Amino acid sequence: MLSESSISMGRGARKRDEDSGTEVGEGTDEWVQSKATVKPPDQLDLTDAELKEEFTRILTANNPHAPQNIVRYSFKEGTYKLIGFVDQLAVHFTQVGNLIPKDSDEGRRQHYRDELAATVSHQGSQESAKVVISETEILEEEEEPKEVEAGSQTDVPIVEASEKMAEEELMTPKQPKERKLTNKFNFSERASQTFNNPLRDRECQMEPPPRTNFSATANQWEIYDAYMEELEKQEKTKEKEKTKTPVAKKMGKMAMRKMTSMESQSDDITKVTQAAKIVERMVNQNTYDDDAADEYRDQEGTLLPLWKFQNDKAKRLAVTALCWNPKYNDLFAVGHGSYDFMKQSRGMLLLYSMKNPSFPEYIFSSESGIMCLDMHVDHPYLVVVGHYDGNVAIYNLKKPHSQPSFRSSAKSGKHTDPVWQVRWQKDDMDHNLNFFSVSSDGRIVSWTLVKSELVHTDVIKLKVEGSTTEGLEGLQIHTVGCGTAFDFHREIDYLFLVGTEEGKIYKCSKSYSSQFLDTYDAHNMAVDAVSWNPYHTKVFMSCSSDWTVKIWDHTIKTPMFIYDLNSAVGDVAWAPYSSTVFAAVTTNGKTHVFDLSINKYEAICNQPVVAKKKNKLTHVQFNPIHPIIIVGDDRGHVTCLKLSPNLRKMPKEKKGQEVQKGPAVEIAKLDKLLNLVREVKTKT
Repeated sequence: MLSESSISMGRGARKRDEDSGTEVGEGTDEWVQSKATVKPPDQLDLTDAELKEEFTRILTANNPHAPQNIVRYSFKEGTYKLIGFVDQLAVHFTQVGNLIPKDSDEGRRQHYRDELAATVSHQGSQESAKVVISETEILEEEEEPKEVEAGSQTDVPIVEASEKMAEEELMTPKQPKERKLTNKFNFSERASQTFNNPLRDRECQMEPPPRTNFSATANQWEIYDAYMEELEKQEKTKEKEKTKTPVAKKMGKMAMRKMTSMESQSDDITKVTQAAKIVERMVNQNTYDDDAADEYRDQEGTLLPLWKFQNDKAKRLAVTALCWNPKYNDLFAVGHGSYDFMKQSRGMLLLYSMKNPSFPEYIFSSESGIMCLDMHVDHPYLVVVGHYDGNVAIYNLKKPHSQPSFRSSAKSGKHTDPVWQVRWQKDDMDHNLNFFSVSSDGRIVSWTLVKSELVHTDVIKLKVEGSTTEGLEGLQIHTVGCGTAFDFHREIDYLFLVGTEEGKIYKCSKSYSSQFLDTYDAHNMAVDAVSWNPYHTKVFMSCSSDWTVKIWDHTIKTPMFIYDLNSAVGDVAWAPYSSTVFAAVTTNGKTHVFDLSINKYEAICNQPVVAKKKNKLTHVQFNPIHPIIIVGDDRGHVTCLKLSPNLRKMPKEKKGQEVQKGPAVEIAKLDKLLNLVREVKTKT
């Protein structure tokens, strides 16, 4: 501690300084004074302008020690070349460490291992201490047996209890603290959690191509004969050229030059047309092979859309006719025209194959619209068509030209109105091809192909009964019936049915040209189609624009079944596999499939085929073998549809019983239904 005298001395000194006027620190506090700068002898003397001038320096990340002159040998150019890229990276400190984060799985495992080792070592030390204690006790007991014997009896159970407790502690070691670990048995990588769909084989089922075995042996004489024949042909051609006139020779040379020039321009594509067609079919089968499995429903059938057939050239033309080829089950013909008499232009005949939905196999064009067609049973390459202008024509698929092989004319007696139906007939007595046609002019004409010419014969002229009027000089004038559809009986060759625009159906015979066998007041509007049942000889079906489909027994004047489909019916067709199944298409875009054996009151399938409301369905046909139908509309599209299992229902086979199949079973099935209706009619 400072004394009072020292404090007073300090105060007096400060007072003296103030009185004398000297600054504080001049003599007493030297450390407070500012230090004077010492100027080095070699320092430059700069003016104020030079001092204010700024010098900027840019710091770069370039390594000053990086080599700038590294060269490498270029094997491409064969010389050493300077490398433009210089690595500027400078490593100042690197250290490889083995630190593990505490929160990681490996860190937790290591910590758990250390704890486990510590507990085990602690238990081991406890056990060793207990062993030492027990040994000392034993030694004490041996040294002092008298004291133990002389002691009180209460000491003995205490020793035994302590031994038991020690044994229990030894038997039950201390459990380590439990730590939650990951489940090693239920571990899965992130990448393996995505579900991979199994690979599926996409295959297409088709009929195998026909095969024939060929075997032959060739000897030297046969080879020699073949060479001699070739030499003879060459000599004959030389002789012909010698006999030709010089003008003919020039013409022949010009034709040869044209042929060679055309071949060079086209790159001879004709040689690979067949192979290209096969490859195109293979590609399209892979593209269009999307036939999904259809489900079976008990009372309701479905139509599964498979493919749509369309061609740009026939875009604005309606489908006016459909017909399957009788020999090749995958081939069908489509006739294109127009039902609107105000919009008549051109027509087209297209033949499609199910093996190639993208493009037709054959294309024929005509000046007038095609209204109907039919393919010959024995000669499947012959297609007869009827035109809107009243002509009939025959196309030969073996000669794929745009013009028909045979065509009617005004001289040969063509129709004066549109031809609505054509149908091939059996060859006549002289083995000439012949077919029938019906038109709005009221004539049913038989056409015969005699010496490459079409010869016509009028079979019958349709007249409307009770419509005769008296003309000048008492002449009887009959109103002509406009024929719209007809069909020939499957067994009785001379018998056929004709439908008219007046709604009547006439039963006619080839033998009687003046009168009808029978007349049916069938419909209130035009009859669009008439078709005999393929199994039952007495049953036929008709449809009309008055929204109805009717099933008839030709021996009874009234229909057996009547179905109202709420829209004009364009076409009907019997199924080839059942006597009770038929299909109908309506102008509201729906396809109706009936099975009378399942439900005789309404259709078991009512399915829209076209999306647009204005699009009308015009025709329908069953495939003769496969369970599919084709449907045409007025936009030129043909849709292929697969029938669901209950639409092609077959009799179930029972164990120990053979299921009867064949025409007799189908006839009996339909007869059973007709007899029920006949009983009701007789009662009423």
